[in-house]
Amino acid sequence: PPPGLLQVVKQCVRVPVFVMIRPRGGDFLYSDREVEVMKADIRLAKLHGADGLVFGALTEDGRIDTELCTALLAVCRPLPVTFHRAFDMVHDPVVALETLISLGFERVLTSGCDSSALEGLSLIKRLAEQVRFFPPGGGITERNLQRILEGSTASEFHCSARSARDSGMKFRNPNVAMGASFSAPEYSIKVADVAKVRTLNAIAKNIL
Repeated sequence: PPPGLLQVVKQCVRVPVFVMIRPRGGDFLYSDREVEVMKADIRLAKLHGADGLVFGALTEDGRIDTELCTALLAVCRPLPVTFHRAFDMVHDPVVALETLISLGFERVLTSGCDSSALEGLSLIKRLAEQVRFFPPGGGITERNLQRILEGSTASEFHCSARSARDSGMKFRNPNVAMGASFSAPEYSIKVADVAKVRTLNAIAKNIL
């Protein structure tokens, strides 16, 4: 997120805020220039009050990029760091988790190397025995959260809890789209849904 968003979020919430460091979408194989951007983003996030950082980096053969991760972790110190769902794209999740633990990551966010946390639940449960914080994420909703938490023994989870909100624009130009053909409609906005967050929080509190 831009520093402005981080500043406003920090003013509005009391929970710890971890900032995602990801210079672009797509894969997790980064160029030297992208690494420069990531390091700059980490410094800015720390400057503007981030409580932790979140990133992931892989080699071309689907392994943890230990050299890059070590360099980025050094910039993140002393803040805690989570390895994000780049983990779900690794060649061998067991070996990858051992690597992440040895590097010093405190959390690993994962869907269990499957299309959603529910489908990857068996791997999440197996790997969660190796690390204290192994929060499941990916496709988590109020309909499946209880099953995922009970099945994974996780004490944390990750989800977007979003819904679509219609734009307030009255004049609309249907002939122009500000992005690729598969991007979200211009006049539909994705927002965090307060009702969903409260429902998910209540389910989690009841289980944990």
